[in-house]
Amino acid sequence: MQYRHLGSSGLQLSALSLGSWVTFGTQVDERAAYECMKTAFDAGVNFFDNAEAYAGGKSEVLMGKALQKAGWKRSEYVVSTKLFWGGKKPNQSGLSRKHIMEGTDATLERLQLDHVDLIFCHRPDATTPVEETVRAMTDVIRQGKALYWGTSEWTAARIMEAYGVARREHLVPPTMEQPQYHMFERQRVEVELLPLYSRIGLGTTTWSPLASGLLTGKYNEGIPKGTRVTLPGYEWLRSRFEGAEAKAQIEKVKKLEPIARELDGTLAQLALAWCLRAPHVSTVITGASRVEQVTENMKAIRVLERLTEAVQARIEKVLGNRPEPEPNYLEE
Repeated sequence: MQYRHLGSSGLQLSALSLGSWVTFGTQVDERAAYECMKTAFDAGVNFFDNAEAYAGGKSEVLMGKALQKAGWKRSEYVVSTKLFWGGKKPNQSGLSRKHIMEGTDATLERLQLDHVDLIFCHRPDATTPVEETVRAMTDVIRQGKALYWGTSEWTAARIMEAYGVARREHLVPPTMEQPQYHMFERQRVEVELLPLYSRIGLGTTTWSPLASGLLTGKYNEGIPKGTRVTLPGYEWLRSRFEGAEAKAQIEKVKKLEPIARELDGTLAQLALAWCLRAPHVSTVITGASRVEQVTENMKAIRVLERLTEAVQARIEKVLGNRPEPEPNYLEE
């Protein structure tokens, strides 16, 4: 396993990590959650990602039980949570001071921990002043309930606003962003956030590296039964696999298959390795409902070692979607 610093911080995360979205509490029970986490840990994974919204909090309960059963030293693993969707009543969602403080306490109770390592603002909150959110996150950290805070799916401008508030008011600035990143979703990680990596030392914990399964090849001939697209509550995902754009992407997936075989890997392993090739990706969050999937995902590290510049050029030719960098008018 490789380990990477979370941006300019001193914290080291395994290049591949394990998340619980969709799986824990939905497709995975208590026993399977433990087995998946143990398999990942034994392979060198030290970062486990969660959120208050996942399975209505049940995902955190399962992860907490798995951590207790495993009995690992607290210094051996990193756990995250994300706050935004905590309930349907007023003040149970969003990024108000009230929800951040109470949501953090509720998360820690479900996880059976006295602190999380990383805490994210799961989405931006247009109804709460950024300064209120930054002050609340700072207090969570100063109270020892979290070690680092960050954002998820925030624009670069909003992250910089939070950073500016923190520096001006002597508060704790955000350390990381959790953006979606995969072969078909590149703009934010490769272009929009690019200045922030050097300017403020931003780290990234990227999610959905397999484009909700599209990059595994299992949807090449349609939507199989039993996949997450068929689960209750995930009907919104179905559009990801239908329509002209999806069909065009599936054709590209088919063209990537021989490249994966040449590297002695699967399509999924190639997609994970491709994400890891990005220098500013701190960790790639994987998902799994079975131990076998965890084991296969971990083999992406070996594929990464074979991902030469020549191979990357072939992949770029298939994808045909390299984002245009922001223009530098001084060079004209």
